[in-house]
Amino acid sequence: MTTERLIYLPLGGAGEIGMNAYVYGYGAPGKERLILVDIGVAFPDMDSTPGVDLIFADISWLEERRDRLEAVFITHAHEDHVGAIGHLFERLGGPKVYARAFTANIARGKLAEYGIGDNAVTVANAWPDQIKAGPFNISFLPISHSIPESSALVIDSPEGRVIHTGDFKLDTDPVVGDPFDEDLWREVSAPGVRALVCDSTNVFTTYPGRSEVIVGPEITKLVNQSTGMFVATTFASNVARVSTLAHAGQAAGRSICLLGRAMRRMIEASIKTGVLSDFPTVVSPEDAKNIPRENLMLIVTGSQGERRAASASLSRGKHLGIELKEGDTFLFSSKTIPGNEKEVIRIINNFSEIGVDVVDDTSGLYHVSGHANGPDLERMHEIVNPQIVVPMHGEHRHLRQHTKLAEQKRRKGVLAVNGTMVSLSGNAPEVVDYVETGRTYLDGSVQVGALDGVIRDRIRMALNGHVTVTVVLDEQDEPLGDPWCDLMGLPELGRSHAPLRDVLEEDLGQFLNRAGPATLTDDNKIEESLRRIVRQSSQNEIGKKPEVTVVVSRLT
Repeated sequence: MTTERLIYLPLGGAGEIGMNAYVYGYGAPGKERLILVDIGVAFPDMDSTPGVDLIFADISWLEERRDRLEAVFITHAHEDHVGAIGHLFERLGGPKVYARAFTANIARGKLAEYGIGDNAVTVANAWPDQIKAGPFNISFLPISHSIPESSALVIDSPEGRVIHTGDFKLDTDPVVGDPFDEDLWREVSAPGVRALVCDSTNVFTTYPGRSEVIVGPEITKLVNQSTGMFVATTFASNVARVSTLAHAGQAAGRSICLLGRAMRRMIEASIKTGVLSDFPTVVSPEDAKNIPRENLMLIVTGSQGERRAASASLSRGKHLGIELKEGDTFLFSSKTIPGNEKEVIRIINNFSEIGVDVVDDTSGLYHVSGHANGPDLERMHEIVNPQIVVPMHGEHRHLRQHTKLAEQKRRKGVLAVNGTMVSLSGNAPEVVDYVETGRTYLDGSVQVGALDGVIRDRIRMALNGHVTVTVVLDEQDEPLGDPWCDLMGLPELGRSHAPLRDVLEEDLGQFLNRAGPATLTDDNKIEESLRRIVRQSSQNEIGKKPEVTVVVSRLT
């Protein structure tokens, strides 16, 4: 009986959409040599993570074993796959990082923000080239997606071949990037595939996915029909769509202006790495202000309603001196990610008040998904013909449905959410361990754990308001005047129609004037009592119990 095993462990991206991080290992239990596939981010929202900048997978388990980490492999340059590389690089021990040219360009930019040089990332060639990483041989297998040079990973180990799809769609004409080559995939799969670890994002969509090439004529028609300024937003990373938009504008005789740092960064990377060779000449925002409106097209960031992106700025008035007016057209050439609807609708309403005509993807004419739909997943299963299907990149409901899809064709399916360590060795997959996983928040310039209480306290203050109580005691432990209160996020008047501050200070003063030496000589008792009084009085006056900070000062 062999003492080695092949393991799969998702730390992020399995049970959620975002912050992808997948560990593979081979060796004796507890001594496996490891590789990490992708290291991405998720994005915060004001309801559950106020003030947070980015969210990462909790990599504590891997950090403790970083001496066994052979390398990191990045499948493509979307933020949820590469966005955390700079933030977590040092915690992982400065590992070797491999990616294809376009993705490497983006990854190097993120590492440069932390003073890490370009040589940290090695540019990998596509299949059949292999990279040796401990017991593994890894190849980048081209696949189509909504960003250039997306790749699946062919991971060969002593236990057999694993194919990790990354994000993908079956598009034979993606406009920019690698088309799906079914013959190549069948060739790679022919020796036998132990496990297919597979994108699950669109598993519930019951019709086959559509090609990127179909949106070009529709966008061109819309631009030609529009008067005034034409503005379009899409994911900055969807280089094919940005190119389609730019060429449609050029064909209509419009000058093209890119607004948004991410948009410019992606196009620059595409040109530098040879992904794009014929992108139309663009004008600067300064020059754009002097071009007649009917001769100008803006391609802008902010398709998901991001408050600081160009779309939101334009909807609030101006961005870099450019202003939209009645009769202009704004196109959302994108799908709204669930959870972002409020922000997108806010922008649409802002434009409506200005008189801008907004076109979204309700008709299905101006956007196609970058992920495989249910029938495409079934087709991928048939092409690869794996012994085991391990769904990833999806919420729990997606993983569960994808597992069912595999089992309907008598394949072994494994539902493994974050923290589930699966052995892919032997005759059948087996869950062999559960690892503590969670989230790490980038809060300003500091990384904080999800259980540290920082965000919890921030939410509680946002919901309930905050009161700071200050009390001064003299050398004889007697109150020096009444306590005073500072209120934040609370109404000025309560049920008694008196100022809330006055009510609280009166109740606190009465308590201190009655308190005995046992209380007045004990700071903890004073704090506990004053906090309880503020919360009780506030509940009576305004129906809320605020967060309370008590400051006790003693004269000595």
